[in-house]
Amino acid sequence: MAVKEITPLEMKEWIDSGKQFQLIDVREQHEFDHCNIKGELIPLGTVMEAHDKFRRDVPVIVYCRSGARSARAIEALQAQFGFENLINLKGGILRYSDDVDPSIPKY
Repeated sequence: MAVKEITPLEMKEWIDSGKQFQLIDVREQHEFDHCNIKGELIPLGTVMEAHDKFRRDVPVIVYCRSGARSARAIEALQAQFGFENLINLKGGILRYSDDVDPSIPKY
């Protein structure tokens, strides 16, 4: 199953319109401490054992620094647990900083 994607600008439209979704950050704690966009932190290495924290009743946007780790997390969750509502934040927090909120520091 292919990984669905959403751009940071599309996600901002969801936020602005009040659309309900869950936001999951699969980066590491030190990355999260450096900068975050209010996602729930579930580091990539713990995603499979924490699969029950991913909601199934709303879209779930998953992000990391650039979009690669979050795509891997989504692929694994789809394959092992049959998720169909996971969406990768295209370009990760770096692109979010570029396109939506330049106050978010890049690293």
